[in-house]
Amino acid sequence: MKRIYTRTGDSGTTAIYGGQRVSKTDPRIEANGQLDTLNTAIGTVRAFLPPGSSHQPILRRIQLDLMTVMSRVATPSALRAENPNPLRENLTSEVEGWIDALAAECGPAEYFLLPGGTPAAAFMHQARVAARTAERRLLALNEIDPVETGVLSFINRLSDLFFIMARAEMLRADVAEEQWREFAYKRSLRR
Repeated sequence: MKRIYTRTGDSGTTAIYGGQRVSKTDPRIEANGQLDTLNTAIGTVRAFLPPGSSHQPILRRIQLDLMTVMSRVATPSALRAENPNPLRENLTSEVEGWIDALAAECGPAEYFLLPGGTPAAAFMHQARVAARTAERRLLALNEIDPVETGVLSFINRLSDLFFIMARAEMLRADVAEEQWREFAYKRSLRR
């Protein structure tokens, strides 16, 4: 069995697609590290959901797509055409469909909500936060090397999906959402 450690990163560098070595603090590595954190958060959510949950296949699909996204992010834009892992064309629209279906089930959110509730809902909020951080890291990378727009929109929608999934999980568990404050713009619309 091969060793799990290679010692090639001991000097603070790592290899990216194409063989170039970059600093482990490189924006590309930071972005992929946060995408890995997001994927791990999704795995945690799945571990807290019952095996028959309707969220399980959605979350698994997202995890598989994130592996492809990470491969694409690890590839400098000049080499992107050589990457054998294509993005699925309907990534963002599929997530939007899931969001719309869950939003119809949950109804509108009129208040800021405190993360928590059931363990699964709380971990969905962790995934939401990880998605937002991943998006910021991708935007920082995009400033020095273009990130595919499909990747950026997909990650942006994931944070919305995890928010509405958490709400749906609370609704299904018959646990009340903890409200903090009504959205100010919604108050002004009623005047």
